[in-house]
Amino acid sequence: MPKHTSAGGARMTRAAAPGEPRTTLKEQAYRQIEEAIVTLKLAPGAVVSEQAMSEMTGIGRTPIREAIQRLAQERLIVVLPQRGLLIAEMDVRKQLRLLETRREVERLTCRSAARRATDAERQRFAELATEFEAEATADDDEAFMRSDREFNELCLVAARNEFAEGAMRLMHGLSRRFWYVHYKQAADLPQTARRHAAIARAIAQGDANAAGEALDRLLDDIEAFTRSTVLSG
Repeated sequence: MPKHTSAGGARMTRAAAPGEPRTTLKEQAYRQIEEAIVTLKLAPGAVVSEQAMSEMTGIGRTPIREAIQRLAQERLIVVLPQRGLLIAEMDVRKQLRLLETRREVERLTCRSAARRATDAERQRFAELATEFEAEATADDDEAFMRSDREFNELCLVAARNEFAEGAMRLMHGLSRRFWYVHYKQAADLPQTARRHAAIARAIAQGDANAAGEALDRLLDDIEAFTRSTVLSG
């Protein structure tokens, strides 16, 4: 069975490196709420308030409001005027259409990251590859989700393509939540984590072709379990 770690558990967010910008309250609010949605602590179809989000995160209303705007753009939250915030429902068939787009844009992103990453970014990709392997061995779903989010963000930074970044940001949260919901029935967490490790390692080594090929193997797996969800639904 997967080993769960709570949001307040022993695995802590990586400390900022010297010279790395400190995380803003808006970014902290976004990360905490996004993780709560992706891991179903905020369930699809639930209606919540800004005040409840502020209490959940311990962060003030202005950063929360800014985080909500971003999550609404990413289609994880629907703002209901005068009624609150609806945690978006999931649609498997839309997920398959999302995967069509994601494959093309993410292949470009990973290949570009392999070519353009700085030495410091390559080092972090190598570290993430090691973390993914450890999470595969431990079968630790929440630790994997946090590493995956950092990996996604690092790919966007290292690719240095603002147009690909904008497209990928609209897909990451929806993809991560769908995977988290359905992996126990149709997916293999250790294999998924190892697929991520292979992509991270290829980017760290500057091998654009290997990064693209490793990504295709990951998305083949994701598409297969998404289709199996449709057939079993």
